[in-house]
Parts: sequence; structure tokens; C-alpha cells
Amino acid sequence: MYSVSRFARRFFGTLASSPATTIPSGEASASASVSVPKTAKKHQSVYNKLSKLGTTRVKIEETLNQFIIEGNPVNKQELIRYAKDLRTYRQPRRALEVFEWMERKEIAFTGSDHAIRLDLIAKTKGLEAAENYFNSLDPSTKNKSTYGSLLNCYCVEREEEKAKAHFDEMSDLNLVSGSLPFNNLMAMYLRLGQPEKVPELVVAMKQRSIPSCDITYSMWIQSCGSLNDLDGVEKVLEEWKAVGEGRFSWDTYANLAAIYGKAGLYSKAEAALKSLEEKMNPHRRDSFHFLISLYAGISNASEVYRVWDLLKKRHPKVNNSSCFTMLQALSKLNDIDGITKIFTEWESTCWTYDMRLANVMINSYLKHNLYEEAEAVFNGAMKKCKGQFSKARQLLMIHLLKTDQADLALKHFEAAVSNQDKNWTWSSELIRSFFLHFEKSKDVDGAEEFCKTLSNWNPQDSETYTLLIETYIAAEKACPGMRKRLEEQGIEIDEEMESLLTNISP
Repeated sequence: MYSVSRFARRFFGTLASSPATTIPSGEASASASVSVPKTAKKHQSVYNKLSKLGTTRVKIEETLNQFIIEGNPVNKQELIRYAKDLRTYRQPRRALEVFEWMERKEIAFTGSDHAIRLDLIAKTKGLEAAENYFNSLDPSTKNKSTYGSLLNCYCVEREEEKAKAHFDEMSDLNLVSGSLPFNNLMAMYLRLGQPEKVPELVVAMKQRSIPSCDITYSMWIQSCGSLNDLDGVEKVLEEWKAVGEGRFSWDTYANLAAIYGKAGLYSKAEAALKSLEEKMNPHRRDSFHFLISLYAGISNASEVYRVWDLLKKRHPKVNNSSCFTMLQALSKLNDIDGITKIFTEWESTCWTYDMRLANVMINSYLKHNLYEEAEAVFNGAMKKCKGQFSKARQLLMIHLLKTDQADLALKHFEAAVSNQDKNWTWSSELIRSFFLHFEKSKDVDGAEEFCKTLSNWNPQDSETYTLLIETYIAAEKACPGMRKRLEEQGIEIDEEMESLLTNISP
């Protein structure tokens, strides 16, 4: 399915660049702690200079001040371009530094510039800060771009009521003349799991005589797929073909393949994937990754292996991400022989041991009740890398508890505790599995010790205490202090909890 976050990035990629503004040399801040060379190379590109920084920790402010000291003019258009690039590469904080430096140099911003900065503020400082920035803008810069930017912020944060109110305000100001604001709302409703509201927005667009764009059609199709409305999907496709002459994008075919695959219409899904393959960029590994995953989703093993071979021919140096994708696909296909072969090949040649791949292998073995093989992979991984091992341990423990091998599970638990890994994330499934064991064995002491250990990572929640109380009830033991413990931990005693407490605590 099409990622909503990608919609957001595409929306803001359409903002127009502002007119060029040049800062002459000699206006750098006196406080910049940089050295001044005796000779200066004139008229370098500030964009090229900043681009060379990459992901280093060098402050953009110092670099820009030094650039001016060296006698180079700074072009505003190049700064905006660089900030946009930083945002594209998910470095909003550094992109915002560029805007903050421009503000200190009293460079005038257009509405489009403010719109980009507002988006960066929301990403780095939160929605409230973005709202404050919008409210502080001069009325002359509160235009379609800035209003649209704040609407997108509301939609990304799933603030439905604020988004609707802001959209209505935009309508009252005649700032809704294209599909972009509607697309933002559609993306929000897909995020909220309310796909039924997308067609309603399409109807509203048609009532305003606003034509649908490719993004609109793509989300409309996605909403129909989420609603299992295959007739609706076909109708949208027909309308899109009539308007766009059938020029569907790579993303469209990916959406269709996922929808048809979910509905069990594998022939249609495969046809969509063939069209997708014709349009994909063979220079990008992730194009092959996506194709492999989708073919696995429709249980087409032969096509999974065919695309895997194409990937290896195009990119002979197969990296960890490619192997990870293939292992996941084969695991979905329950191809234990294939996954073992590829994992063994990867493990013998990899430069960097990636625990994610070992986890897929361990999980696959456990699904086939091959515990010894899974444990062998785990033990081998512990010798070859430094972790994280929490995912693997939990997979092993859950399997052992489900197969009534609690003693071995507790040994893994003790080993995990001895590592004192504060980044450990205890899954709710693992916690329930342990308590089910304690409840069956009527082991109150074991359950209490387990709770005590868990508290070293996180405070216990209502669900954990419910499981503990159920263990007391199964063991037919009283716990007079339980009510007080709940109050001290700030656990709300609802009707269900009260009913359980009456069995162990007066």
C-alpha cells in the first residue's frame, strides 16, 4: 500500500522556490569562531559548499559565516534548495538551521519559504510551535502555501478536528482551489483507519469542479481496497484511464497488486506486478525488494526467486537489506530449505553481522518446531555480534513456554536479566506467556519475582497486575496488600479489577 508519509513529502515537494537574494561578503556575524584565510576563492557555490558537509556535526551557521568571510556571495535560492534537500533526506533540524541563519541575516521570506519553515518547525519542535509560528506571521504571508502547510501538519499528526476547522477557514478565504488540501485530508483519514471518508472527499472535490490528480486517484483506490470494494477499485481505474490516458505510476501498480493479493485475485495481482516491474527503477535495490515482498504476498515462489536472481545480476554485491527482504519473503512462503540456504550463504560471507537476519531465521525454524536449529543460530549470532539479542531471546522463550518447557524459558530469562540491557523491550505476548505458565503451575512466588524483575525496566501496568491477580486466584491465595499496591502504582481500579480483587484482597 502507498505510504501516507510519502504523500506528505510529495505534497511539500511542489512548493515554489523563492526569488534569489544575495548577501554580499563582509556581513558575517562577528561572533563566528572561524579562521580567515589570507586568500579567498571567489564566487564558490554555497549549495556545493553546504552539500559537502554531509551528516557531519559541523554547524551550518559557522560554515555560512566562514563562506561570507572568504568573500563569497550567498544566494538565497541556493540556501532554500539546500534546506529542501536536507528535508528530503530527513534532516529537518539541520534544514531549520538554514532558515534560522537566514532570519538572523534579515533575509526576506516569501509565503512559500514560510510554508517550508513551518513544516520543519512541526517536525523538530512540535505542532504547538508550528501553530505559534503561523499565528505570528504577517497577514500578507498567510496565503495558500502557509495555510496549506499548517493543514498538512494537522493531518500528519492526525488532529482531525483541527484539520477540519482549518480546512473550513481556508475554504472561507478562497484558498482551496486545487486537490492538495483534499489530498492532505485523505491521507489523514487513511492514517486514522477511516478509508470510508476518502470517497466523500472526492465527491466534495467534484462539487467544486476541482479535478483529481494522480495522488487523489491513488488514495481513492487505496481506500476502496481497504473497504474491500473491488467494484469501486475498477470504477476508479476506469475514470483514471479516461482522464489520464491510462498512464499509471509505479505506486499505482503496487497498490493494485496489494489490493488484489489481499482479495485472493492472484492473476490480477500478478498482472499488476508485471506492469510494476516494467516501470520500476532497476538502479534502486528497494525496487527489487518491494517486488519480492509483493510476490511473496501472493504466494508466488517462482517469481520471488526470479526477481531475486535479477537483483543479484543487477547488484552483484548483495547487501544485508536485500538478504533480509529475501529471508522475510521465504519465511512468509514457509520455504524452510530456501531460507536456510540463503541464510547460510549470507552468514559465511557477510561483512557486518545483522541480527535482523538471524531473527528471521530463528523465527522460521521455530515455526517448524526446529528448536535446536533455532538455538544453534542464536548461539552462533552471540559469538559473531554484540546484539541486540532481545528479539531472538523472546522468540525462543515464547516457543519454549508454548511447548511446556518453562525451565528452559526461565534460563533464557535469567540470561537476559544478567545482561542488564536497559534497551530491552518486553513484548506483551511474552509477558502473557510467562503468566500463563505461573497460573497453570499456581506459582505465586515465581510470578511475584517475575514482576519484580520487570519493574527494573518499566513500571507495571494494569494488564500485568491483572495477570498477577489471576495467578493468585488460580493458586487460591490471598494478597491483602494488593489494593494498596495498585493505588501506589496509580493503577485505576475499574469494575473488572474490582471483581478480581474481591477474590484475594478485602
